[in-house]
Amino acid sequence: MKAMPRRRRIALIIAGVLGLGLPGLARADAVTDWNATAGSVAPRFGAPQQQSRAMAMVHIAIHDSLNSIDPRYDSYTAVPAAGASASPEAAIAAAARGTLLGLLNTVPDSQLKTEAIATINDTYNAVLAAIPDGTAKSKGIAAGIIAADAILAVRASDGSAMPHLPYTDAPGPGVYQPTPNPEFPAVITPSFAGWAHVTPFALRNASQFSVEPAEIFDLTSDSYTREYNEVKQVGDALVRGAAPDSEESDIARFWPGGGSNWNLTTRVIVAGRGLDLWQHARLFALLNIAEADGHIANQYNKYTYKFWRPVTAIRWADDGNPDTTTDPDWRPFLVTPPYPDYPCALPTATGTSTEVLRQFFGTDDLVFARTNNAGAVPLPAPLAALPPKAITRHFESLSEAASESADARVFAGIHFRSGCTAGVRQGTQVGRFVIKHYLKPLSHGKRSDQLSE
Repeated sequence: MKAMPRRRRIALIIAGVLGLGLPGLARADAVTDWNATAGSVAPRFGAPQQQSRAMAMVHIAIHDSLNSIDPRYDSYTAVPAAGASASPEAAIAAAARGTLLGLLNTVPDSQLKTEAIATINDTYNAVLAAIPDGTAKSKGIAAGIIAADAILAVRASDGSAMPHLPYTDAPGPGVYQPTPNPEFPAVITPSFAGWAHVTPFALRNASQFSVEPAEIFDLTSDSYTREYNEVKQVGDALVRGAAPDSEESDIARFWPGGGSNWNLTTRVIVAGRGLDLWQHARLFALLNIAEADGHIANQYNKYTYKFWRPVTAIRWADDGNPDTTTDPDWRPFLVTPPYPDYPCALPTATGTSTEVLRQFFGTDDLVFARTNNAGAVPLPAPLAALPPKAITRHFESLSEAASESADARVFAGIHFRSGCTAGVRQGTQVGRFVIKHYLKPLSHGKRSDQLSE
């Protein structure tokens, strides 16, 4: 696709960000509506790793149900033709609902699960009520159910039922260990080692895009000294808490506070671009397949290298490096996630998403803004906890966003920089592989994808 002039491109993105409530500027459709619904119930499936799996499955079902009506791209699962007369909106609704409810069947009962089921069914019923009864509607529903059943069957024994494995590595310099959370002396148990063994959606195996060992693994190296002292300074809870409205503090809070939600960001980016249902279905399927596989690859490398977190390193009595001074009371700004440092998961997921978007639209220069409501942050005495805060970040390009996602984890005090940059690299490789090899445009039939590629 020939890139549109920069001024027009910026105008379209700003219209999507600022004009969401104005007719004609940014209209949602059945795909983006169900993306929002699925995202709202995704926390019921667990941590980001589990949520990414669920979102990938929902969007594969949506994509394949549409493709069974009008085949424009390679399908992910083998589903029969539904016929051109089937209702696309009914197919999308049935595919999303069937996949989400099927996934919720494996989740323990709770009030939150009951509420999620109600949200899904209410959305589904509202969509179907707006579609006239008849053959088109019934064919669309059937197509969606078939697509949902297909992806649920494919992923039924993918290893996700055992996300955790025992962690028994003995303490030692450089070795990952359970980490304290902000309210000491509680600790966070190592988790998601089993995710390294989940079957990828697109990658040949979890090790396909392994990152190389880092120079910081040598605790006496200049690289380790530099990164140790950087995170010790900029990621200190007392430093960040004393400057709560600094850019560093805002960046640290923005990304885990919603900035890493690339489904929401992509809905902002596509608003007003005129993409149709099939294009949206393909984009969101690729986006979520890549993120899901990024998490699998990421956990594989985390538990291969098992490198320690800054809070463990900085509190360690003697790491053998005379230029790294221990501090037994040091605390990171944000809570350390429950797995090893290298590579970092959030930048990996960001790398997958930005690369899919970059390849899909044929440019890195996508301009967008996001506002997220970051939660409260507990701080050590004598500082009071930071209250919730709405934080807005503006980006001139996808690369700028990916780079900032890496900065965020250092400013949060929970990662060494090498793990963050390695995560972006790994995610970029995964995203590029997914969009190159999956859901490719067919050489026949309608080619309405020309607008976006």
